Amino acid sequence: MLAEIGLMALIVAFLLAVYATVVSAWGGAKKRPSWVKSARNAAIVAFPMLTVSVVVLVYSLYVMDFSLAYVGDVSSRAMSSFLRVTALWGGQAGSILFWAWIMSGFVTAVLAQKWQRDRELMPYFITIAMLATAFFIGISLFIANPFLRIWHIPGETSLIEALVQPAGALLYTPPDGSGLNPLLRHFGMIGHPPTTYIGFTGFVIPFAFAISALITGKAREDEWIRTSRRWTLVAWIFLSIGLVLGGRWAYDVLGWGGFWGWDPVENAMLMPWLVGTAFLHSVMITEKRGMLKVWSVGLIILTYSLSLFGTFITRTGVISSVHAFGTSALGPVFFIFIGFTFLGSLALMIWRLDLLKTEHELQSFLSREAIFLLQNLLFIAITFVVFLGTIFPILSELFTGTKITVGPPYFQKATAPLFAALLLTMGIAPLVAWRKQSARQLGQMLLWPFLLSLLLAGVWGFLRQASAAAYFALWLTTFVILLIFFEFGKGVRARMKRGENPGVALWRLVGRNHRRYGGYLIHLGVVMIGLAFIGDANFKQETQVALTRGESLTIGDYSLRFDDLRAYAGTDGRDVLEATTSLFKNGEFIRELRPRRDFFIVQQQPSTIPAVYATPGADVYVLLVGWEEISFNSSTFKVYINPLINWAWIGSFMLVLGTLVAAWPQAVGQRKKSYVLKPARLRPQPGSGD
Repeated sequence: MLAEIGLMALIVAFLLAVYATVVSAWGGAKKRPSWVKSARNAAIVAFPMLTVSVVVLVYSLYVMDFSLAYVGDVSSRAMSSFLRVTALWGGQAGSILFWAWIMSGFVTAVLAQKWQRDRELMPYFITIAMLATAFFIGISLFIANPFLRIWHIPGETSLIEALVQPAGALLYTPPDGSGLNPLLRHFGMIGHPPTTYIGFTGFVIPFAFAISALITGKAREDEWIRTSRRWTLVAWIFLSIGLVLGGRWAYDVLGWGGFWGWDPVENAMLMPWLVGTAFLHSVMITEKRGMLKVWSVGLIILTYSLSLFGTFITRTGVISSVHAFGTSALGPVFFIFIGFTFLGSLALMIWRLDLLKTEHELQSFLSREAIFLLQNLLFIAITFVVFLGTIFPILSELFTGTKITVGPPYFQKATAPLFAALLLTMGIAPLVAWRKQSARQLGQMLLWPFLLSLLLAGVWGFLRQASAAAYFALWLTTFVILLIFFEFGKGVRARMKRGENPGVALWRLVGRNHRRYGGYLIHLGVVMIGLAFIGDANFKQETQVALTRGESLTIGDYSLRFDDLRAYAGTDGRDVLEATTSLFKNGEFIRELRPRRDFFIVQQQPSTIPAVYATPGADVYVLLVGWEEISFNSSTFKVYINPLINWAWIGSFMLVLGTLVAAWPQAVGQRKKSYVLKPARLRPQPGSGD
């Protein structure tokens, strides 16, 4: 009976979403505020209806109601209560419902605010946002319904999955379920889907505001940007966290020694992140200078469309991936919706191009506006390269009949120079003035960071042999980091001249301009993550050796001794084979490492779990890849030395911190002042925060 309540709530939510979509569009076209208000109320009520559906499904997972097909597919009695609850997004049907619920929550949060300021945009905002919400609710209701019951007809061996009781059938409850995919039982995969969904769905807010501005003729103004800016930051930061958690999951679970493999689903997440980042930069120019309006609208259209494309890749099985769900019937429906969204939005933007005329011309190629434009071009170029490599298997099969997969070398070689150029512009852009920058003055600001970065990179090259490409990459990242530190230092020194101590000066500096210094922290985090990629691509070491008990292998400054191998039964339906090894550095004992191999009995699926010794400089990453049966006297180990890998996680923390700082509301009385030059009056020093 409880599942039927969840189903009825889902039906009501779908009807409310359709009603809100149609009535808001009609009310906007006919200038009927009462109709728009009715649509707004319907959109808001849809969220608690979806909440009922989600709560019912979560409760069914918790109590192990295996008469629901979805519950049996993703949970089992051997799983902990926590894992059973998180199985809400562990399968296709539950994750679609969860997706629709998050999207509806975003829309409700926007509509629950005071919206009179944006009343002209709201009718079409509701139409666009609720159309997308209705689409996902419709998929959950008609194609991937999580409330299907299992029925059987007496005398027949086959089982039937249906929402209503077939004639002559009886409800069937299996004694146990299949359980969640073992690869998904990791904190990274528990947190990765929700954060990614929040990121993907959150982009519907700025997209809907942009389309509303085009429809109503308000795109000439930038009010839609100010209204949606923080929602964009929320979506962007959660997508960033989703990318990081996915990388951490790959590093801890997949057992290949890395965190980014250019997998199709990884790429499908990266592309909207890249274009969304370009959008955040572009709207800064639109707000401050009235420029790049076409770029700003076009980028949010592309960001949202790529979010839908990422969902298409993940859920249809059209491209093979360890991250993707299996093949399903969602493909054609998603493809049509993506095409309708992208082409319809693009056509509307072209029709309204007259509203997007720039208010100021580009005065110099050496200006912040020009640097931001170059960054947009680089973001788009990287996205195109990744998109082409991701869909190449589809294109090759379409035109040749053979599916050809593009591997990591293509992505690494094609994107490396583009990322290098992007990194350089990221460091220089904050130093360049609006409108026009003196080349001589810019050179003076770059000189000391440039020389110091050459020195530091030279020391690294002296201590550790590296290729020219690796040396250049290390110099570039060091250069950008120093540029950021110098900017912080300039501002702190300016405030210290007023008698403030360094800590107070730094605190007040950031407090006076959240967006600027939050942006610096974000840039610093991105550079740190770049260091991890550089270490992985250029300095990684690996070896694979078969050892008997007491024997050791050597890799770099480390040696690993095989001490023992034992088998035991786990508590959650798995058999475990665990090796005990001792790690030494330059002959000195460091610690024990216990790599293991899990075998999940119900799923008949193995999982290789590494043992990792982590330091800021490098990780020692040990895998158990083979062993001698019965006697367990010998085992084969694969060992990686992963330099700089932990800077990916440190940089991710810095990126999140920077985003929170940038998004934090400016305190009353600490708004950034606008100064006008007058005779005998000096402008505040750059970097002082005033």
